[in-house]
Amino acid sequence: MSDKPQPQQDDQGWAPREPEPAAQAAPGGPGEPGKAPGKPGDPEQPEQPEKPGKPEERATPEAPGKPEEPGQPEERAKPEATGRRDERATPQEPGKPEGIGRPEETGRPEETGKPRERATPQEHATPQGPAAPEQRATPQEPAAPEQRATPQEPGKPGKKPRRRRTGWGRLIPTWRVVLGTFIGLVLLVVGLFALGYYLVQIPSANAAATKQSNVYLYADGSQLARDGEVNRENVSLAQIAKDAQHAALAAEDRDFYTESAIDPKAMIRAGWNTATGKGRQSGSTITQQYVKNYYLGQEQTATRKVKEFFISIKLDRQQSKSDILEGYLNTSYYGRNAYGIQAAAQAYYGVDAKDLTVGQGAYLAALLNAPSEYDVIAHPENKAAALARWNYVLDGMVKKQWLTPAARGKVTFPEPKQSVIATGMSGQRGYLVKAVNDYLVENKIIDEDTLQTGGYRITTTLQRPRQDAFVKAVDDQVMSHLDKKDRKVDRYVRAGGVSIDPATGKVVAMYGGIDYTKQYVNNATRRDYQVGSTFKPFVFTSAVQNDSRTEDGRTITPNTYYDGTDKRPVQGWNGGPYAPENEDNVSYGPITVRTATDKSVNAVYAQMAVDVGPSKVKETAVDLGIPADTPDLTATPSIALGPSTASVLDMAQAYATLANHGKHGTYTLVDKITKEGAEDVHLPEQATRQAVTRQAADTTTSVLQSVVEGGTGTAAQAAGRPAAGKTGTAEEDQAAWFAGYTPDLATVVAVMGQDPDTGVHKSLYGALGQARINGGGYPAQIWAQYTKSALKGTSPSDFDLRLQPGAEEQQQLPSTGPTDQSPGTGDQDNGGAATGGQDTQSPPPGDNGGQTQGQTDGGTTDGGGTTDGSTTDGTTDGGTTDGGGATDGGTDAGTTTDGGATDGGTPGNGGATDGGTTGTTTGVGPLNGLTQRRQ
Repeated sequence: MSDKPQPQQDDQGWAPREPEPAAQAAPGGPGEPGKAPGKPGDPEQPEQPEKPGKPEERATPEAPGKPEEPGQPEERAKPEATGRRDERATPQEPGKPEGIGRPEETGRPEETGKPRERATPQEHATPQGPAAPEQRATPQEPAAPEQRATPQEPGKPGKKPRRRRTGWGRLIPTWRVVLGTFIGLVLLVVGLFALGYYLVQIPSANAAATKQSNVYLYADGSQLARDGEVNRENVSLAQIAKDAQHAALAAEDRDFYTESAIDPKAMIRAGWNTATGKGRQSGSTITQQYVKNYYLGQEQTATRKVKEFFISIKLDRQQSKSDILEGYLNTSYYGRNAYGIQAAAQAYYGVDAKDLTVGQGAYLAALLNAPSEYDVIAHPENKAAALARWNYVLDGMVKKQWLTPAARGKVTFPEPKQSVIATGMSGQRGYLVKAVNDYLVENKIIDEDTLQTGGYRITTTLQRPRQDAFVKAVDDQVMSHLDKKDRKVDRYVRAGGVSIDPATGKVVAMYGGIDYTKQYVNNATRRDYQVGSTFKPFVFTSAVQNDSRTEDGRTITPNTYYDGTDKRPVQGWNGGPYAPENEDNVSYGPITVRTATDKSVNAVYAQMAVDVGPSKVKETAVDLGIPADTPDLTATPSIALGPSTASVLDMAQAYATLANHGKHGTYTLVDKITKEGAEDVHLPEQATRQAVTRQAADTTTSVLQSVVEGGTGTAAQAAGRPAAGKTGTAEEDQAAWFAGYTPDLATVVAVMGQDPDTGVHKSLYGALGQARINGGGYPAQIWAQYTKSALKGTSPSDFDLRLQPGAEEQQQLPSTGPTDQSPGTGDQDNGGAATGGQDTQSPPPGDNGGQTQGQTDGGTTDGGGTTDGSTTDGTTDGGTTDGGGATDGGTDAGTTTDGGATDGGTPGNGGATDGGTTGTTTGVGPLNGLTQRRQ
């Protein structure tokens, strides 16, 4: 290469100049005239004295084996071998000839001219030149450690070692490990996805189109019902109202037309909401739901979910969104045995799918989430939840601009019609099948979707002879006396009943209504009628359970006196004034708990609820079997009067607990479930627990015996068995109840009023030709006929009771003093003398059927019979006396018996008349009559 500078380019900003010999340096210095600086072989170059700290070899980056040394200005100033960059980087200083004093090249101003020698290209090209001796003689050559520290030098052993990690730091993965793991997982997921997509194929339609029937059997194995064929009619998407389509999308998958077949965010959100207790939610898209309905099944398994995932992706690529939506709407279950929107439109509104209104379509869409729960006809107590879901659907339509806010404001809730069911579910069959299905779903034995696939043989606890006896009792006592043509109110009459074996908790009979195809709602399981005074026994049970006392400190027992004055304000309640009316506004004055129960005195029981504590009363009711979420079950004094709307089945459970000496076990309707080709379905264990103490339950039974023997429930004596029970009436006589039990059977009956067209509750004034319908009338008569038939062929058994301490002791009157006794009354209340040995009869017209206070007079009964004052030490009511002698029956005109029936009561009634067994109450003074018979 030539050592002469190359011609300057236009854009380089500098111009090479030829050396000027006369002005380059002082005479004798480097750069003398006529000499080209830096030429090879120049004799003056070796003679130049070496300046300390100036090694020539560091200025030559191309010297073999000599890497650049960091930090030297000469290196940075001469990146090119030819020296052209030196000329570009050094501007001409004013007043100095060119080529003199370039400190950028040497870093030392006094050594002018030297850089041209170091920049000689021959030095770079010829490592064996004259510079070699200078290299060997250089005393300032950098030390070896500096050379090893040079990162550019390959292969040198002096590289800084990596510091070893110790302690907990060893457990923290490096970024290389994290990155490698992440990449590996991504590759694994991609591989598994590809494998699953390849292996899972879209199958043919499942067996839903040819669904099997479920078979329901009585306890003896005879067939009760078969749920029949699937109610389905497929229609095209064009035959479904557009508003109904949009309603379904608003309810289940609002982004259906824009999203893919799988929505991971929705799946994560649904899982989180379910895990955090915000309710079970589906994270499935409509495509996934359609795949589950049409191609797979309802089982909740990981295998099914994986198949659903891949089939949904493939189906989304093969079918249009419209085809998928059409299939979904035709395969979804809407309740009432209706599969598909066409069948649902007919089942709920009697119209075709193409004629559905916005409100109707929104309601059907709401049903998709919970078909049975949101059926406001079958479950009127769930109407609030159904309305909330209905509004959610409509609001979603507005949000997606499928419905204008103005149109939304005009939509009103469309009440569905009473269901018309296939004849296979006629009579009681439909009610019983529905009750069994609800039991299975509510107790999480089989979910609703799985149950609807069919193929199950379900053996119930229902006993056919007792089921038939219940139907016959209702027909004989009520339905056969209706005159729907001449008495409009008779059209409103309905009845419901449940019978439970107290020892096992098995439901042995159930009456749901006149006919499932005519009255769709099961009157035995509905929760929308007040239970009335049938709730009062739970207040007394809670008082004994909690050892409660009156305001003035007296223990609450059957003989405790209360003020029965009409509209008496309750004392000790801070929640505001409360003064309940007694029935017919009758005031009773001081009255015992037993008599107040016989006469169903509201003033007494409202005060007792405050004395016990309303919250404790509620707790006891729940322990006995009343669901905690029962509507209007509030912890206030009014709880005693029965404003809550428990079902007949709920009340039967609670009374069965009292009959079973306070032991409670959840009721059951199913004995066994089998399915061809599958294992038997596991049923929950019927665990029994002591809900309340035996003394609390048995003392309540003692009080309820008086209701049957001489109170408002005397009609129940026709059963011919020892019995305990309580009557009840809802406000405005919209329902009348009788809840009672023998030692072997607990049964609750209710007669209700409801408009068959609108479903509105109606009063029963004038029904069956009677001025009023109360619990001691038709409900008690049904109870008696059914109980007598159901227990036919079995030996009567008496109650084996263990009463609370002091339950048989008379208490002194409060200081307010007694009221005058009405003429002609001599019935003994709570453990005094019996009614003179006369047969206990139904009360005269206008009487409440209760008893009035009699008196004890030194052991003499009103009937003339005497006792020696030592037979008993108080009232026995068929239980254990304070003297320790157990009496199974009662007395005959004041004489002591040792069990069996007496002549003093209704034959077969166990001999106990109102007030229980007779005898003197030693140590207690005369008691005057305290109350008058209600007129």
